[in-house]
Amino acid sequence: MALKKNPKADLKRQYKKVFEISMIISLAVLIVAFKFFPKFDQEQLDIEAPQELVDVADVEATKQEAAPPPPPKPPIPIEAPTDDVLEDIEIEATELDEDAIVEAPPPPPVEEEEEEVEPVFFVAVEEMPQPIGGIEGIQKQIVYPEIAKRAGVQGRVYVKAFVDEVGNVSKVELIKGIGAGCDEAAMAAVQKTKFKPGKQRGKPVKVQVTVPVLFRLQ
Repeated sequence: MALKKNPKADLKRQYKKVFEISMIISLAVLIVAFKFFPKFDQEQLDIEAPQELVDVADVEATKQEAAPPPPPKPPIPIEAPTDDVLEDIEIEATELDEDAIVEAPPPPPVEEEEEEVEPVFFVAVEEMPQPIGGIEGIQKQIVYPEIAKRAGVQGRVYVKAFVDEVGNVSKVELIKGIGAGCDEAAMAAVQKTKFKPGKQRGKPVKVQVTVPVLFRLQ
């Protein structure tokens, strides 16, 4: 069974009464204080602080330099008088006959351009051209390039030679090369070589022949 509190010991019941009494007392104290002490002496506080001196430097006014004047314009050339006197030219009056029949000039002659016909070289004939002295003669005319020697370039160069009816080489073409100046040396050697002309049915003809040139270091 719960115990009941004593009404005299219950503080919550007296809370409202105590609060009202305390408010009345505090208001009475404020009224008495404003009635008997209406003014308060004010104390003046002097705050002394060191003054800072600021140096003001005089700034010189900048002068703007004037731009240089533009260069003078070139003088206008004036024709100087000469002692040479031009002869007067007389223009004679000409009359045109509107009824006259004027024949048109003949057209200029047409020049026929002659087309250069390239000679025909046989590829295969009964007797093929042979270098005089054989392949060994061509090898003797070859100058081994120094660049190829230093680089150790070796191999075989194939040159096509166009041999005419007399046995002279009219032109050469490179078929397969190895570079390092060997191609040019082989073509020059074949160009200088004299050939025994090729023949077809007993007559000398123009023939193209492939010549192998060997480059080998000793």
